[in-house]
Amino acid sequence: MAENTRRGLRFLKDMNKPDIAFRSDIERLIDAFYEKVKADPLIGYIFTEVARVDWPKHLPVMYDFWEFLLLGGQAYRGNPIEKHFALHARHPLGAEHFDRWLALFQETVDELFEGANADAAKFRAYAISETWKPKFAGGHGVGLPPV
Repeated sequence: MAENTRRGLRFLKDMNKPDIAFRSDIERLIDAFYEKVKADPLIGYIFTEVARVDWPKHLPVMYDFWEFLLLGGQAYRGNPIEKHFALHARHPLGAEHFDRWLALFQETVDELFEGANADAAKFRAYAISETWKPKFAGGHGVGLPPV
């Protein structure tokens, strides 16, 4: 298995893995990713203790979100950054949290999938992380007063 790094993305090459092609693939990815998130010492508590995520409700929303981004699904409705600003008001989210989220996501993709959609998933996660980090810098987000 060879590893190549470019533009902040990790690509692990193993030709025996499928690409992300169906909603069931998205569900497999998201379920595996959030199992890692929940157990992670840096960000797990944010999901389990601070946000107190209702997993049976949250996971289908995440399936819809990633299906929309990767496969053109039409079921996703929402404004994810606003929910994160509200969370940030209760518990500051820093670059280290976004970096860890990204690392876990890309690692999970690499473990399960390979191909154009797998690469797109890693790039989309990278773009979300890098776009959101500065919005949370300085202890405030859009619509929240400066700290």
